Amino acid sequence: MNPARSILLAASRNAWLRDHAARHTFVRRAVSRFMPGEELSDALAAAQRLQNKNIGSIFTRLGENITDEAEARSVTAHYLEVLRSVREKQLDAEASVKLTQLGLDLSPELCYANLKTIIAQENPRRVVWIDMEASNYVDATLDLYRRALGEFPNVGVCLQAYLHRTKDDLASLLPLRPSIRLVKGAYSEPPEIAFPEKSRVDENYFSLAKEMLLAKKAEPKIHAAFGTHDVVLLRRILQFAAASGLPKTDVEVQMLYGIQSGEQERLARDGYRSKVLVSYGSHWYTWFMRRLAERPANLWFVARNLFHFR
Repeated sequence: MNPARSILLAASRNAWLRDHAARHTFVRRAVSRFMPGEELSDALAAAQRLQNKNIGSIFTRLGENITDEAEARSVTAHYLEVLRSVREKQLDAEASVKLTQLGLDLSPELCYANLKTIIAQENPRRVVWIDMEASNYVDATLDLYRRALGEFPNVGVCLQAYLHRTKDDLASLLPLRPSIRLVKGAYSEPPEIAFPEKSRVDENYFSLAKEMLLAKKAEPKIHAAFGTHDVVLLRRILQFAAASGLPKTDVEVQMLYGIQSGEQERLARDGYRSKVLVSYGSHWYTWFMRRLAERPANLWFVARNLFHFR
């Protein structure tokens, strides 16, 4: 594993750094490059700006591993507010949740009840996305996803290309006509669970992407979304989609707010489904460090913008 990535992932788990980071203006300024603000109103305003450029949004409130039932229900109520606000403002926006936000660490039944409440209130033409967390949550996440998909066709799940198991997980899901967001992966995992080399992750991502696109061509109800900022990899995927005869509207690219904005706009202009994951909330430290760890070169991006280097 890249040493910088290892350091950043270790820092993401450091309680002292988490508690002190928010006190420093320069850290908060760096974070502002990747999220529009801590409040839902900030995310809604960002979504309106993106919509003006024909780019959709996916809202995710930061936080995970809730161990209080009342707090899990509060998160659920918050996402219901998100869906109401999206309807009222007529935004092209969806929601993405972590199951540990909804009480998975307390009880799978509690978590499912909260998840079901959210999905039931969403427009059936829009997807409620389930984020994938660390490898020890994959089985529970996929179990609840399959259960939800049996009741609601408009629920999607994230799969991580750096996990060895994902090829088999994808194969088991495709017959169910799922919605899948493919990402590389952002957690610290041992080599027996995840590919440690970036080149192996990239090739596995491309292989999985091809399977998703071919499945989409055979079954149009499958929803294939690709969460990556790797422009070289993305171009390979788009070229494969075109060669396979898939229309551009069948390919959805999901990127994070503040990263590759020019590419997000280019994809929208070119006719692809371009969406941006808009994160917000006060629990941003761990999320921010993982985003840096996904591509340690982002450290230079942050430094350049902090100190106005050109």
